[in-house]
Amino acid sequence: MKRIIIAITGLLLVGGLTSCKPKQSAYREAWEKAKQREMAQAGNQGAMDDIKPIARTTEHTAVVRERIVPAQGEDATGLRAFSVVIGSFQNVTNAKSLKERMTAEGYNVFLAQNEMGMYRVIVASYDTKEEAVATRESIKRRYSQFNDAWILHKQ
Repeated sequence: MKRIIIAITGLLLVGGLTSCKPKQSAYREAWEKAKQREMAQAGNQGAMDDIKPIARTTEHTAVVRERIVPAQGEDATGLRAFSVVIGSFQNVTNAKSLKERMTAEGYNVFLAQNEMGMYRVIVASYDTKEEAVATRESIKRRYSQFNDAWILHKQ
């Protein structure tokens, strides 16, 4: 009788410890998301110190001068003086995800990286600021999630 009780207790203990075991990947994913948010907040504060606004055509048109290079594997032939940026990420996976989504929408999207390692998702690039501003306004009207789109002036 004791053997049966010990065997059942042992099986319950083993079953309880293994069946309710949380997946490490779920914890890792949550930790990575939290870390990205934390770094984005810290990165944005530090990045804002290095960003130099060069002009404002209207109250809502921020133009930022920044030194950028094409991200690894990107074609830089379309990169002009003024670019419309719809996203900025420290994590290249997030930047590539947004790039794929906008490419599916028909945009010729490419990624650039600044000196601080931030990935800029660029949907259009022009030689003049006026063209870039017009495209930015068009994107803001078409996609409400890009209301914070901005103009980047390449150094």
